[in-house]
Amino acid sequence: MTPAPEHHSERVYRRRPTGPGERQPPDNSLRARTRAVAPAIMPIIIGSFALLALIFGLGWWTVRQMDELGYETRETESQYSARLTLLLNLRLAVTQLDNEARARHEAESRRELMPPFEFRLNNAREKVKQALQQLDRPPLTNEQLWIQLRKDLQDYISSTEDLARYSVNGFGKFKTVDEDLNRLLINSQQRQNEMNDRVTGLRQKAKRSIQLWIAFALLFGALVTVGTVWEVQRRFRETRSSMFEARRERIFTNNLLQGMVSAVAAIDEDDKIRSANAAFFRIFPEATIGASIFEPLASQDAMKMLLAATSTRVNRAIYRGRWVARVENEEKTFDVYSSPLAIDEDRGQIVTLVDATEVAESERAVRRTESLAAVGQATTQVAHEIRNPLGSIRLGVSMLRDSVSDPEALNTIELVERGIKHLNKLVVDVTQFSRQKALERSSVDLHEALERSVDLVSERIRDKHTTVERHFAEEHIIGRWDADQLRQVFVNVVANAVDASSENSSIEISTSRVQVDGNQADGHAMKPYARVTFRDHGKGMDQATRDRIFEPFFTTKKRGTGLGLAIVKQIVELHGGKINVQSESGHGSEFVIDLPL
Repeated sequence: MTPAPEHHSERVYRRRPTGPGERQPPDNSLRARTRAVAPAIMPIIIGSFALLALIFGLGWWTVRQMDELGYETRETESQYSARLTLLLNLRLAVTQLDNEARARHEAESRRELMPPFEFRLNNAREKVKQALQQLDRPPLTNEQLWIQLRKDLQDYISSTEDLARYSVNGFGKFKTVDEDLNRLLINSQQRQNEMNDRVTGLRQKAKRSIQLWIAFALLFGALVTVGTVWEVQRRFRETRSSMFEARRERIFTNNLLQGMVSAVAAIDEDDKIRSANAAFFRIFPEATIGASIFEPLASQDAMKMLLAATSTRVNRAIYRGRWVARVENEEKTFDVYSSPLAIDEDRGQIVTLVDATEVAESERAVRRTESLAAVGQATTQVAHEIRNPLGSIRLGVSMLRDSVSDPEALNTIELVERGIKHLNKLVVDVTQFSRQKALERSSVDLHEALERSVDLVSERIRDKHTTVERHFAEEHIIGRWDADQLRQVFVNVVANAVDASSENSSIEISTSRVQVDGNQADGHAMKPYARVTFRDHGKGMDQATRDRIFEPFFTTKKRGTGLGLAIVKQIVELHGGKINVQSESGHGSEFVIDLPL
């Protein structure tokens, strides 16, 4: 970050100066806006009342149309019902009269004894006459079919009064009346259908009229709305424009701040957070605007980093160093910067935390690559120059041991053999590290490979009286790995754990099947991995040791080669996995190996 050229505090945001052609806001802007509200509301009031009046008129007209349509429908149904009732009563009365007349005629023909006054026949005839009187009422007197029915019915009644006449033409008269009644029934049904069609047409017409007026009301309402919006926009255009500009600047500044990958926070003179972006809240999840930086906002190492960044007031941008903190259960490296900031005429500061995790990892990778290059260049010559003479020396020392009996001389020979063994291991480790052996994959049972690896270091385990606690997964975990190289990995890690532990201590080995994010392994999405965890209770490691633990030739042992864990990392990464270490001084160490399934 480039330091500020001046030593005094500067504001990070200020309002854009008003141009010469722009109107200066008056001092009583609030009062002016209040006065401008009334003219803006008047179109809304007028348009609303007009729209309400239109809706009321439309509702009243619709109710009237529906009342008229209902009245006409009821009138039509009433007329049809009355005519149908009259026709049915006439048919019933005429049928009864015809039955009585026929009974009298048949009795007369058989010369049976007749009642003296013919009550039933006369009674039936009176009912027909009473029904006949209803045909004298309008509008039946103006319709030809009803006139014809009345005439035919009178002729039929007359024929029933005289037995001789009834026997001649009574049956024909009854048939004529019956046909008239049938025609009237058919005619009434046709008229009813016509009236139903007419009522349906009236309904459709009323429906179209109502829809037309509703559309007109909606159009009028839309015009009122458009006019009101236009008037409001016209009267408040300047205010809206200035507010929009301020809002745009604020959104732009906020998006710029929130979109930054680096964590940025503004700290005021009272050591309180005045503003911060999303990246800052991810590092300090308990932080809020207005919170003090002395509150527990995150993990202990993250709080140490924040307090170091704000420990002193600065007059220019300075670099506070590189810090390591745990964020979201992951160890991150940050470059910390501080720069001055004026907040309400007070001296504050801006804290910027730049994520340098990848940079630090790249630096470590460069160092490892340089070491590997140096090892690769020297391996062939070292192996050739040392291995052959070393074999001769070992043979000579062995022969010398057979010819010497002095205890002091034997002790010296033992020291020489121990040095020869150390040099031989160094040559073997260097050769193996510089020449990556291709994997010979096969189906490997993880638990079986671990048991065999523990057996290979059983002697060292017994020497230190170390207890190995196994916490294996219940299911068998089988993968396509190189069995020999995988056992070499486990032997190295278990041996280191035993060496780091004290007498009568214990180490724990646990296995599980996990889903690991590809960003943590090989760049793919979530994939199944076999996880092996080795935990000891030794003296642990400090930060500097953890950063270099996998570097070639780096060792904390007196007689170590510094290539054991480097070879372990090399084999694990060759399988497509990853190895991580977590350790603190005095709290032991934990090595976690993830192998793809």
